[in-house]
Amino acid sequence: MSPIRNIVSASPHIHSGQSTRKIMLDVIIALIPAFLVGLYVFGIGSLIVTATAILSCVLFEFLIQKFWMKEAGNVGDLSAVVTGILLAFNLPSNIPLWMIIIGSLVAIGVAKMSFGGIGFNIFNPALVARVFLLISFPVEMTSWPKPFENTWTYLDATTGATTLGIAKEASLMGQTLSEVSDMIQSSQDMLLGLTGGSIGEMSAIALLLGGIYLLYKKVITWHIPVSILLSMFVIGGIFWLTKQDMYLDPVTQLISGGAILGAFYMATDMTTSPMTPKGMLIFGVGIGLISIFIRLFGAYPEGVSFAILIMNAFVPLIDNYIKPRRFGTPIKFKIR
Repeated sequence: MSPIRNIVSASPHIHSGQSTRKIMLDVIIALIPAFLVGLYVFGIGSLIVTATAILSCVLFEFLIQKFWMKEAGNVGDLSAVVTGILLAFNLPSNIPLWMIIIGSLVAIGVAKMSFGGIGFNIFNPALVARVFLLISFPVEMTSWPKPFENTWTYLDATTGATTLGIAKEASLMGQTLSEVSDMIQSSQDMLLGLTGGSIGEMSAIALLLGGIYLLYKKVITWHIPVSILLSMFVIGGIFWLTKQDMYLDPVTQLISGGAILGAFYMATDMTTSPMTPKGMLIFGVGIGLISIFIRLFGAYPEGVSFAILIMNAFVPLIDNYIKPRRFGTPIKFKIR
């Protein structure tokens, strides 16, 4: 008689009308406005990069599950599709296709499936791939196509620097922001997404619309995005008040780069973020602090990706020390 095997899926274990597929579908819907802005600003390049990232992520997950893990594939849960979209959103619209495919392999094969698949990975797969590509191919990963130029071409796009890159270069060269003010994009352009940058990080309004949708659908809670953005605003504002001609103002810190994209769509990944509201707040504040310090004092002009990955590593520690009261245990009252 063969032994009975109890197969338990990855946490969390809850009774809900939600499913992985429904949650991922909501995330995809939330990302549509930002994708449309990227398509409008960068043209055919954004479509090619996004499609390549999605297809390669889905293909790698299917092949690894079928031939390495020897189990039925679950690519229908759309998690690989979301990983592909988020990876594409963190890439320039003119990056070579083979680099996208390598990034997809790292995201799915290394950051996700090597830990056991969805629910088991400890780092956000799309961000692991982005950081890997950034370190391996820094030139290609920081060559940002200019908006509305060569939108019907792919690899021949005209490139330029982002606001964060301009501020970082000015700091390294000993220049003030006043000296490079004509190169810095306006807040209006950054809100609308009419700037250079990664495919999905430019339009603050489009990303916020998607974030509000996720909050409305209760896919995410407010704790992580608000704590990230608020801590970035406060710390960035403190530095800006001390030297206004050296550091970007706190509003620009929030609407430039990957702050909103990271806060709403990647730091909130249920697998790689804390379980409790208090833990989420600590997690978010840590991301905000690290992001600002990397932006101001690090080698890279952007620090959100690194900050999220660093705090991903602290999630088990946060969950270990900040636990909700177990259901059914008595509450101790102090009698004075």
